[in-house]
Order: sequence, then structure tokens, then C-alpha cells
Amino acid sequence: MFSKKFAALLAAAAFAIPAITHAADHHAGDAAVAQAYIKEIQDADKVYVTAHNSAFFQELAKGQKPRATVVTCSDSRVHTNALDKTPEGDLFMVRNIGNQLATAKGSVQYGVNHLGSSLLLFIGHSSCGAIKAAGGDYASLESDIKRELDSINITKGSTNIDGVKTNVNNQVAAALKEFADKVKNGELLIVGAVYDFSDDMKQGAGNLNIINMNGETDPAKIRNMPATAAKAEHGHGHH
Repeated sequence: MFSKKFAALLAAAAFAIPAITHAADHHAGDAAVAQAYIKEIQDADKVYVTAHNSAFFQELAKGQKPRATVVTCSDSRVHTNALDKTPEGDLFMVRNIGNQLATAKGSVQYGVNHLGSSLLLFIGHSSCGAIKAAGGDYASLESDIKRELDSINITKGSTNIDGVKTNVNNQVAAALKEFADKVKNGELLIVGAVYDFSDDMKQGAGNLNIINMNGETDPAKIRNMPATAAKAEHGHGHH
């Protein structure tokens, strides 16, 4: 099931999802909106159930072996359908503000160590509110939010997209230490990417831009890495 689209992106490493709000940007909710929306959710679920036969759900009930553990920002603009049209059983999703390893380490460890994901993917995104907050003064925010922002290490005052890329690279670096043996043994590929719906990277709006692969950040080398891996795999007779 894992995204044929994303697999192609990874194979080509194309240079080709978004956020916490600052205190000044706070918006209040509305219970009336929630009441209407829960009906929409139930209707959408009925459509989903109708579109799948019983065998589909029976297969899901057997368990999961997700090929990818994906760490994304909690931002409402970031969704699995940007990666895979059929993510069920293939994407073990971990979401938090700033797409961090530190604040969700147990969940990531579970996906990699216990579910056996072959890919650990960190996805940052343009116009990220967590990065905006971490790059400024967030002293007025709630203590629990501040604690999560404290583990985002970026330069204060940097542009949002630069902070996003720095943060993604930091997450890959931390994961390379955490799962060093699996990477060394060829059991895990750790990738950093940016979902750039704002086209801040000038590679096209909406592209998923691969910026880091097992610590390699040079674009030309990244483009060559999947091809090299594919040749090696073919040589060992795997499919």
C-alpha cells in the first residue's frame, strides 16, 4: 500500500504536511461548529466503509507491519493522503508540534523496534507555527507547550523555512544516534523531508522535498543514494 507516489519520489529523491499558533494568534473554538462537524465525520466514515469490502477490514484486523514510521507536525494541513492514498497498514503515524523525536520517542521506538518499519521519515512543512514560536519569544505560552518548544533547536530570528529545514536535519541526526545499529546493519533508512505548500524552497508548491537521507544533505548525493541502494539490492537477488 505504501505510496507508489512517495516511493517514486524517494527513488528519485526529488526536490520537489503544517502548526501551533503563537499566543497572539489564538482562536477560540465553537461547540456548534463541533456538533455539525461530527455529523460530517460520521457521514465520511459511512462512505469509507461502503468503499471497502469486509475482506479489507478482516486483513487490517490481523495486525500491522508498517513499512514506514512517519513523524510529522500536528498541523491540520499535514495528512497521510499527501503521502499515500492507501496508508492503512503501511504508515505508522506519529504527530506532535515540530515533528520531533524527543517529545515522541516512545512512539517512534515502537514503530521502528517493535513494528519493524524499514523507513523512519521526519516531515517538516512550510509556514510552521511551532518553528515560528521556537524562533521567537514564547515565554507567555502554556508551560507544557513551552516544554515541547524547548527541544526545538533553531537560530532565533531565522526565516521560517530555514528553521524548518534545520529542525528536520536535527531530528534526523538525533534518530541516527538512537537507531545507529539498525542503520549500520541496513535495517533502517532515516529520511528528512519538507512538505512545501508555500513554495518557499522554489521547487513547486505542494512538493515533498527530500533534504536528508541518513545524514546526507547534499542534493546530488541524495539523488544517487536510492539508485545505488537499488543496484545493491538487485545484486543480492531481493525484490
